[in-house]
Amino acid sequence: MALIECRFYSEVLGLSTSMHVILPQQTTSQIGMNNMARGTRHPVLFLLHGLSDDDSIWLRRTSIERYVAELGLAVVMPQVHRSFYTDMADGGRYWTFISEELPALARSFFPLSHDRADNFVAGLSMGGYGAMKLGLRRPDAFSAAASLSGALDMAHHFMNWEDPTQRTPEYDLIFGKDDISGTPNDLLWLLEDCDRSPGPKPLLYQCCGTEDFLYRDNVTFREACSRTSLDLTYEEGPGGHTWDYWDAKIQDVLAWLPLKKR
Repeated sequence: MALIECRFYSEVLGLSTSMHVILPQQTTSQIGMNNMARGTRHPVLFLLHGLSDDDSIWLRRTSIERYVAELGLAVVMPQVHRSFYTDMADGGRYWTFISEELPALARSFFPLSHDRADNFVAGLSMGGYGAMKLGLRRPDAFSAAASLSGALDMAHHFMNWEDPTQRTPEYDLIFGKDDISGTPNDLLWLLEDCDRSPGPKPLLYQCCGTEDFLYRDNVTFREACSRTSLDLTYEEGPGGHTWDYWDAKIQDVLAWLPLKKR
């Protein structure tokens, strides 16, 4: 495998930013690794970070490079700060960046497949929200989306229904001051919109630990998805909002991905 730290300029964000990229490499003599490459254009997983992390975190906290070696799968890990993968009300246009500019730039820099069937997205916590948003809003571009312990009911968190006086000002900077229920920033609304829209539908995967503070979000999302025709694989079990859980579950996500047979 090749590991690349890529620093580049984003026209959409108006600033220099970064991504880490894992590229498949066919090898026969590397000790302890069985690397595989599928061809000239690699299938790719866009792997998204959480609220307090950056584009290096999946490499630092998991063995993602080793896990994808035998799959011939490229991995693109972008930096989006605390944006919730959203065109912020007071900040950068991170939705436009992640959904349009980043994939195009990554394909211009690296030999990545343009085929929808070869493009997948996954993420944890805030990144789980971003992954489902990409899968549901851009089913033409991504064939599968996976959330690990995702913040999947942001309309609830944004309004802080239990105690509206505790609503965080940071959400206003990201989403604006109006309720996001029933908008493209509301994943529950996006489930219905994607279901009733013509065109391809993404395969969805969702997991969360039962001790996770976002477990309620995940149950709500699962129940909402059950009222649609979308194909959701759901897993829950003991676990919290921790890297030991995500290191284990990303391996399940990789096994679930609809990769073409060699």
